[in-house]
Amino acid sequence: MIIPELPSYLTSLGGADYKGLIISLFTLTAGLSRPFSGKMADTVGRMPVMIVGVLVCIVIGLLYPILNSILGFFLLRLIHGFSTGFKPTGTTAYLADIVPDKKRGEALGILGVSGSIGMASGPVLGSFIAAEYGTDTMFYSSSVVALVSILILAGMKETLENKQKFSVDTFKINFSDIYDPTVLSPSVVMLLTTFSFGAILTLIPDFSDYLEVSNRGLFFSFMLISSIGIRLVAGRASDIYGRRNLLYFGTLILAIGMSIIALAPNPFWFFTGAVVLGIAVGINSPTVFAWTVDLANPKHRGRAMATMYIALEIGVGLGALISGFIYVNVIENIKIAFFLCAILAFTAFAYLLKTR
Repeated sequence: MIIPELPSYLTSLGGADYKGLIISLFTLTAGLSRPFSGKMADTVGRMPVMIVGVLVCIVIGLLYPILNSILGFFLLRLIHGFSTGFKPTGTTAYLADIVPDKKRGEALGILGVSGSIGMASGPVLGSFIAAEYGTDTMFYSSSVVALVSILILAGMKETLENKQKFSVDTFKINFSDIYDPTVLSPSVVMLLTTFSFGAILTLIPDFSDYLEVSNRGLFFSFMLISSIGIRLVAGRASDIYGRRNLLYFGTLILAIGMSIIALAPNPFWFFTGAVVLGIAVGINSPTVFAWTVDLANPKHRGRAMATMYIALEIGVGLGALISGFIYVNVIENIKIAFFLCAILAFTAFAYLLKTR
């Protein structure tokens, strides 16, 4: 809901030169919190980890209008990252607990469809609320939506067997809690492909303005709606034909999509690139998640998912930070940033071939 409006909001605060930090600071704390959320998910339980992530969303959404300075904004972006650092880790581990192995890809596809529906409707709704009622109302609305998800969690049961009580030892993190070598390959692919997403989150709002697309959330909606239809098919196909075989197609389509966006001269090609990008995301996301769960030790699924999510956060964070440095508010530089994304997507394809 809030991402498309954050660059212009930061500009209104006087921080136009720091747009690359909007996403990168968020992903920094998300990545740093993954080892803790992974360990908690494997010891304390899946439900507490999910609840922490949602509570952060609720509280931070209420604070954005209050801490309305550049420093306050970036402080909140740092703290807001804990939401993504906790909620998806607990959710994916929970799903892996309740779904049969042979249906894993399909189930993760369904989860991805749910997320895509939220992420497709959120940007358009957020931009509409910001335009009609102001950014403060948009922030408050995001907290209300997060509150609804807490009510849903209240009706779910814990799936972790032999839970441990929360203690100070939960915060003691070893290297083994940060890195699970069994999921190295999907983590590398995740990092290389999510670099594009970081760049998209950072640059698309300004590129939308340049192409005179009034609603900055429309690109994200085109992208995510196109991913919805492919997710269920891709998840089921990866169960049948294998994770790598699906990722060959997904990484190549991602490279094509980023190239189309880089060369887009008008809204038609801009949205065409969004659709192609959405297809790539719809293939890659559930397949990488399922591949990670395949390789993980069932006793350490939280840790394995944390490792993969750390790779995701590094990819998104670097994509946001580097694309922001390349862009520096010069619209012609956006093409360079997006072509770099295409190159890294093709690198992921080459990595899959080499490590087969």
